[in-house]
Formats: sequence, structure tokens, C-alpha cells
Amino acid sequence: MTHTVTRLFDNYSHATRAIDELGALGIARDDLSILGNRGDDATMTNGAHAGHDHGVDDVNDHGDLDRGASTGAVLGGVGGLLAGLGLLAIPGLGPIVAAGWLAATVTGAGIGAAGGAATGGIVGALKNAGHSDEDANVYSEGVRRGGTLVSARVPDGQVAQVEDVMQRYNATDATTRGADYRATGWDRFDENAPAYRSDAGLDDRRTGAGI
Repeated sequence: MTHTVTRLFDNYSHATRAIDELGALGIARDDLSILGNRGDDATMTNGAHAGHDHGVDDVNDHGDLDRGASTGAVLGGVGGLLAGLGLLAIPGLGPIVAAGWLAATVTGAGIGAAGGAATGGIVGALKNAGHSDEDANVYSEGVRRGGTLVSARVPDGQVAQVEDVMQRYNATDATTRGADYRATGWDRFDENAPAYRSDAGLDDRRTGAGI
């Protein structure tokens, strides 16, 4: 049986490095996906993994997400998964960069041309992948607030190993993050909510104060 493991990252570089390690475990490119919000510009790279040879705590990435997406061919990661990054406009999220099967599910076709408008919804795509309604809404809200989502479809026997990899790169817990959101009055993902303010800090992303 196949299980979908999805985690939210507050730092884009942590997410991409987790993908690199998942690829080293033998997870195929077709079974991995990444969606990153433009609100995370401060932690996006400008076409390379800044600090790639250092530990997670040493990461200090800078750069522009648009430039990173347009020069994605220089990115490594799982047989070129990150080189396939493209810009999408998803309802409730605005412009994001995405690659992989989850992006294709959300759009109903694939990431297509940069700037193309997507159809479908992220909550529905996550629920179709096997996530609960609660987790799907928390993950979607997390991306809206500037986070990066990584999803991996893996055999049941590799679930624990994949979860360990993501946790090493500071993945957030959906239950804890959902509680943080609800403490500020949040209920569920709303595609009509105001756009995330890209200059908000990390604590604002967690609580919603920067929206």
C-alpha cells in the first residue's frame, strides 16, 4: 500500500533539502511534490541552495522567488524535480512555485506556463491524497501564510523513515500549527481571505498577525 506523507516547512531551503534527502532514500521524482508561497521570499534561494553544505541551523538563504523559479534549471534535487518549478496562481494562495504530482492534482493538468491560472483547490487535492479535512485545511493555510509544503507518496514500510527525514529539517506539526491558528480565531482555509503580507516575520506566519 502507498501512504502520502505531507509536511509544512517555514523555511523554503529546509523543504528543498528534505526533498534532496528523500531522493537519496530512493523516493522517485514522480512521487514527490513541493508548493512554496511567494510570501516566503526571504528564505527562497536565487537559483541555488544557499548554505547547502551546512547544517540545517546554519541555513541563511536570500534571494527572489521569481528569479529562483525562472532559473530553476540550475537547482538540484531528485532527478531535476526542483528544476521543473513553475509559477502557479491557485485560489486562496496567489502566485506560488510548485512542482510534482500535488501541483498537477491541484491544477487538474500540470503546472504549465509560468503565471498560468490554476483550477481546482488545494484542500480537495490534499484530501484526495488521503489527508483529513483538518490537516488539509491547516496545510493549505500554512502555504497561504508563506510556508512550503512537501508531499511524498511512499510504501507503508517507508513512512516512518520519510517522517524522520522531514522532521530533521524542521517540519511543523499540523496539529500544533492548527492550534496556533485557531488561537487567533482561524477556523479553516478560506480562498477569499486577504493575501499574506510578504514582509511578515516567522511568528506572524504562525499566528496570522502578518495577514
